[in-house]
Amino acid sequence: MAPPSSLRSEPMRWDIFCKVIDNHGDLGVAWRLASQLATRGQQVRLWVDEPDALAWIAPGACEGGVAGVTVRRWTRPLQPDPAQSGDPIGRSDVWLETFGCDIDPDFIAIQTLLTLDQGQKGMKNPVWINLEYLSAESYVERCHGLPSPVMQGPAKGMTRHFFYPGFTAQTGGLLCEPSLAADQAAFEKNDWLRGIGVEAGDERLVSLFCYEPEPLGPWLEQLAHGSRPTRLLVTPGRAAAAVRTHFSENNGINPGSNGHGMLLISYLPTLPQREFDRLLWACDLNFVRGEDSLVRAIWAGQPFVWHIYPQDDGAHVPKLLAFLDWLQAPPSLRSFHRIWNGCGAHSDGTTLPEPDMDTWRRCVQQARERLLAQPDLVTALLGFVGERR
Repeated sequence: MAPPSSLRSEPMRWDIFCKVIDNHGDLGVAWRLASQLATRGQQVRLWVDEPDALAWIAPGACEGGVAGVTVRRWTRPLQPDPAQSGDPIGRSDVWLETFGCDIDPDFIAIQTLLTLDQGQKGMKNPVWINLEYLSAESYVERCHGLPSPVMQGPAKGMTRHFFYPGFTAQTGGLLCEPSLAADQAAFEKNDWLRGIGVEAGDERLVSLFCYEPEPLGPWLEQLAHGSRPTRLLVTPGRAAAAVRTHFSENNGINPGSNGHGMLLISYLPTLPQREFDRLLWACDLNFVRGEDSLVRAIWAGQPFVWHIYPQDDGAHVPKLLAFLDWLQAPPSLRSFHRIWNGCGAHSDGTTLPEPDMDTWRRCVQQARERLLAQPDLVTALLGFVGERR
């Protein structure tokens, strides 16, 4: 999955813009993109309105811990770059806005003036990309790569291109570092678990990263009264709060207790991206949410359940179903997803189906193989930009 050598020969300067909306998933994607571009020889500035979360997502990122990536706080007005003598911002080759966040107008105005001043030297306009949300719906293939001429403002006359991540060769692909297979092969599960304070025995290991799905309580009870022991590795934040609330409100049990019948619970500390990936490798079943962790669950190759971000207008339902279609999910996995995401019966006592671990794992690993045969997102981006410079 390494990019062609021709794409390595021309380092470019990228400016990536990211606005943190609520759950830091957008920042997680932006950071993975920035750091993976840097490993391909690119120079990246990541503009973030709330960069403080990088302290736990990628420790050291804001202090220059990754060669080739500079993190800049996105302020209004933009703060000059002290490293750029005589150039308050510094000209770039690629502008990339994540998830429709709209590049800062001040930045566009400064960059446009730089381009005009340097036009006599053969400078080209930057390639402008809007990196969209991930979806398996059919519109993604139709819209991927489409141009959108800018008709007004400081960028009038330029063209923005829509770049869609996706699951097919007709889309932009998914973020995947070239070292993934080697890293997984070298992974020592038990040593890693002990490193985060988990002493696991023969119990089934299940990670939980979710919002507050309505079936969570009944599912926890199913595990507590199940026929085999399960250790639930609960991520901090909303997942941990939801689990603690269930046991404190419904059973009068100390929510900090780690023993509930056949269910053992380990409440995890905050994990950086690299360690979260390893959590998914270590577990027999993973519950993930949002976009970034969905992709990482696929790469982990283990059975998983996706809690898609719920939208008031119900737009998440067709998005979920399209993904399950692409995944070629077996009936039990489809049923579990529908109930977990509120698309199927559960309030009337319908229980979640027992995971068919072997079938689910085979499904995920076949999907992973299909993806590995396609270009990853960074390779696709480099090719897309290279064709336009």
